Amino acid sequence: MVGLTQTAQRAFITRFAPSPTGPLHLGHAYSAILAHDMARAAQGRFLLRMEDTDTERSKYAYEAQILDDLSWLGLTWDGPVHRQSEHIADYTARLEPLAARGLLYPCSCTRSDIRAALAAPQEGTIHPHYPGTCRGRPMASRQPGDALRLDLAAALALAPDLSFTETGAAHAGQHRIDPAAATTRIGDVVLSRKGEDIVAYFLASALDDADHGVTHVIRGEDLFDFTPVQVILQHLLGLPTPTYQHHRLIRDETGKRLAKRDDARALSKYRAEGATPQDIRRMVGL
Repeated sequence: MVGLTQTAQRAFITRFAPSPTGPLHLGHAYSAILAHDMARAAQGRFLLRMEDTDTERSKYAYEAQILDDLSWLGLTWDGPVHRQSEHIADYTARLEPLAARGLLYPCSCTRSDIRAALAAPQEGTIHPHYPGTCRGRPMASRQPGDALRLDLAAALALAPDLSFTETGAAHAGQHRIDPAAATTRIGDVVLSRKGEDIVAYFLASALDDADHGVTHVIRGEDLFDFTPVQVILQHLLGLPTPTYQHHRLIRDETGKRLAKRDDARALSKYRAEGATPQDIRRMVGL
């Protein structure tokens, strides 16, 4: 199995982390099965967490369907399901050391733009580069509704030589984070928003991976370009950097990446039509 390059002394721990904002589709099935099978082949651990910080769109009914679909696929996970919505206060509290080091600043820019920046990136969706309108504002000026942004240039000045290991076929190798490219392409990302109990995907995911001992992050290649953000946060917060494997995406007949709005490819639909778990494996090439 590709990616099983850990030493015998290092446990293999990975996770599947869906957002309960819609039904699982074939792309989710591929990612979950791949991570599960790699963990089991390595006699490691496979964890399950719900990235449900989007409280407006996350629904218990979707979570229940996700758990049922994963069980139907024959996948088992180790330990209880981790729900990010239950740990918002923990995530935001861990930003305090960054604020004390002058690496964060409050931002009062457009609410819709900030909410979009908090979500996980999607293929074909470009997070606009923030022009730095609020950069330089002191933390003491923060008001309810303000977001917290990471001053990326200041952060990179403290971490000039960062890198991560990628084992996915499309990007395999060691990747050094270029400060100039990161500043230009990523910019000052939003990490949280005061008064709304929401935190950014980048932050919550990085903290959870470290807290749960994740050694290998297995996810879609649409997230590859945003990995530097998490590596930077890991360094600033004193967290280990896991090995990454960004896998191919499952696409429709036109080459478009499947999304949760693609109900025609929801696992529940295939199940209702009589498909078996082995049929799903064949459909996604496993």
